[in-house]
Amino acid sequence: MTIHPYFSVVVAGLFPQLALAAEPGRIDAFFGTLNGYLASVIFYDVFPGEPAMPFIVAWLIVGAVYLTLRFGFVNLRMMGHAFAVLRGKYRTADDKGEVSSFQALTTALSATVGLGNIAGVAIAISIGGPGATFWMIVAGFLGMTTKFAEATLAQRYREIRPDGHIMGGAMEYLSKGFAELNLPRTGKVLAGMFAVFTVLGSFGAGSAFQVSQSLGAVQELFPFFHEVPIAYGLIMGFAVGVVIIGGLRRIAHTAEAVVPTMILVYLAACLWIVLGNVEQVPQALSRIVTEAFAPIAVAGGMVGALVQGFKRAAFSSEAGLGSAAIVHSTASVKYPIRQGMVALYEPFIDTIVICTMTALVIVITGVYNDPATLALREASKGAALTSAAFATVSDWFPIILTVSVVFFA
Repeated sequence: MTIHPYFSVVVAGLFPQLALAAEPGRIDAFFGTLNGYLASVIFYDVFPGEPAMPFIVAWLIVGAVYLTLRFGFVNLRMMGHAFAVLRGKYRTADDKGEVSSFQALTTALSATVGLGNIAGVAIAISIGGPGATFWMIVAGFLGMTTKFAEATLAQRYREIRPDGHIMGGAMEYLSKGFAELNLPRTGKVLAGMFAVFTVLGSFGAGSAFQVSQSLGAVQELFPFFHEVPIAYGLIMGFAVGVVIIGGLRRIAHTAEAVVPTMILVYLAACLWIVLGNVEQVPQALSRIVTEAFAPIAVAGGMVGALVQGFKRAAFSSEAGLGSAAIVHSTASVKYPIRQGMVALYEPFIDTIVICTMTALVIVITGVYNDPATLALREASKGAALTSAAFATVSDWFPIILTVSVVFFA
């Protein structure tokens, strides 16, 4: 069976969750030759040479730039107002939803703040050099507007069922939005495809990467999992099941308690390392900025740094994938745009704050180009590489990282 290339490009543009689920070879092995063909188009290289910019990442960045300009840099102008909404200043009796704005934010963050911030950053710097951090921050800044648009649309087109539960997300605003354009059939088809591809994408981009990378960090402390890795998978499966079986409210309450705590613990550990090497911070920041433009990155010069930064930021923040919009649609607010403003903070916390702190640790400790960590870099074991960076401070610091990555995963 063959599929027209133009259809493949449309699928890639509309449903990036599927495209970011795995590398092309893994998609080919998992789904067979059909998806292998799709992957060859989805991962079409925009920039020639090595490394190359995948089409899907470029598509997400173009969309984010357009939205940022279209909304007049809402990601800067509305940060203060968004924080007031987040604190509950504008809460009213007319608010309708299943969870609070803060719970929706922490639930969305529970999916984005994870191994992408720890393992993904380490991999990006080991390939693209410290300059990849700069482009990661730029992509996170632009992704704030994408999240704003996604969350606002999810609230605008959500459906409150008779039992009080809410149906919302890209599948809802695709179907209803296209219906307003007199294209109801197109909207339904696209909504159905999005739902299916999001589920398929969650296996690779959501589950497999999180568990495999956290396993690498756990194995550094517990050799038992080297011999019986499936035991770790069963433990993680049970732990996740305990949370999600209770439904959205259980997930939201768990995320509200766990996510802020783990973010603070992880950031405190990073700050300890940064402040302990404070004399190296100016040099690290200088390298991050200069190597973002100068052709001295580890692989590919400026293009290599840009590609790795954008790729890892897209994976880490999930801006433009449509998954976080499902959670934001359930928030209890009076006006859709209020939750859109709250969603601005998601890429800010996830990519600009946490990824930057991880990057500083990686650059300051020098593990990204240390011959002793060559095997970890070649195997793309990002979490284990970050663990090696933590170990340069103290033997017990990797324990903090291991606990963090397990909770994040």
